Amino acid sequence: MKYYCIGIKGTGMSTLAQILFDLGNEVSGYDDARDRKFTQLGLEERGIKIYYDHDHEIDKDTIVTYSVAFKEDHPEMKRVRELGLTIKPYGEIMGDVVDEFSTIGVSGTHGKTTTSSLIRHVLEDNGGCNYFIGAGDGMAKRENEYYVVESDEFNRHFLYYHPRYSIITNVEEEHMEIYDDIEDLRKTFEQFANQTKELVIANGDNEVIRKINFKTKVIYYGFNEDNDLVIKNCNFGSKNSEFDLFLHGELLGHFDLPLFGKHMVMNGAACIGLCNYLGIDVKKIHDSLETFVNAKRRFEIKDLIDGTVIVDDYAHHPTEIKATLEAARQRYPEEKIVVVFRPNTYSRIQDFCDNFVTSLGVADKVYLTEVVANREKQEDYPGVTSHNIGDKIENSEFVDEDSMDKLVKEKGSVVMFMGCADNSHLIENYIKELKK
Repeated sequence: MKYYCIGIKGTGMSTLAQILFDLGNEVSGYDDARDRKFTQLGLEERGIKIYYDHDHEIDKDTIVTYSVAFKEDHPEMKRVRELGLTIKPYGEIMGDVVDEFSTIGVSGTHGKTTTSSLIRHVLEDNGGCNYFIGAGDGMAKRENEYYVVESDEFNRHFLYYHPRYSIITNVEEEHMEIYDDIEDLRKTFEQFANQTKELVIANGDNEVIRKINFKTKVIYYGFNEDNDLVIKNCNFGSKNSEFDLFLHGELLGHFDLPLFGKHMVMNGAACIGLCNYLGIDVKKIHDSLETFVNAKRRFEIKDLIDGTVIVDDYAHHPTEIKATLEAARQRYPEEKIVVVFRPNTYSRIQDFCDNFVTSLGVADKVYLTEVVANREKQEDYPGVTSHNIGDKIENSEFVDEDSMDKLVKEKGSVVMFMGCADNSHLIENYIKELKK
């Protein structure tokens, strides 16, 4: 088969393109962004061609898929329709691929990428697996039994999947431009859960998840005593997080996780519960977790310059920001924590403005950029800007790629660049200023 991916540099689309190629298909794609992105590495390793023009030829038997950031009036979208090519939604193609394997669908408002990466790491150490992870990582071999798939609720994409096993890390308000309300979101997760064929592992501490009517077998995990898997005896240190995990009242094991914060321990517990159910020895799970390195842009330390720790993190929802900043305090208890937040989408600011103010307040100092919104237009959200957040945070400042010299005074701090939009140019320019 031949596939053409519009928006191929997006994290999800890049991953899909890599997987399609690995399964023996011819793959190419288009993107508006000529700047280099971290998602290109896997494409380049496979020799997948990226086009930036609207003149190159596309074979008539090619199947086209596209990112939702590309609207119907985009020149490349108009061109493929005029060519009469078969066009399928991203989720439909991904669903067709993963249904060929024993799929592990990792869903939830937060923690999908880290939990998927943890499971992938343990399985790779114990026999191998295919994986589709939203940090731009994907790989597939037909001989592998398991397929770890980050299953995103955005645009209800995950309803295309029918996994054998699934995980629900949490459910709270997010993408409310897609969902009517929290009940609509809950019902959608319920549908996903009940499309699962054998087992759901779900965060039992989450009130919304507890309201799901599970028809598939469920194992609850969390800190509360009413769960099947209970986390106890946590020690949150500057090197790692240690905890005991009990299954139905019996000690399953003690685990050392090189990650920080309660939310990461929760992600680890979900991984352990699933891998234990699959029959992997607890000692082997423990040993794999000790060597885990998180996915791209998940508390990724980009550089260390004269005592300044520069971190790139994907957190973009208030809950994620708060948890990540608290994790930074665990890891760096004596240092000043500075955040440079790049908001993504106007709707998220409109829905969660006060929550952003509270979450960012965990940091010692806050800088903000203007909004990055590739799938929304400013005119549809009059009056909604980054200033809605910044004006409510004492001593906050605004920066852009050309004013990173403002941050030179933060030398010696932990500087966290946060947001789901690409922060690479901000970070590069800050490093240049520090080195002057």
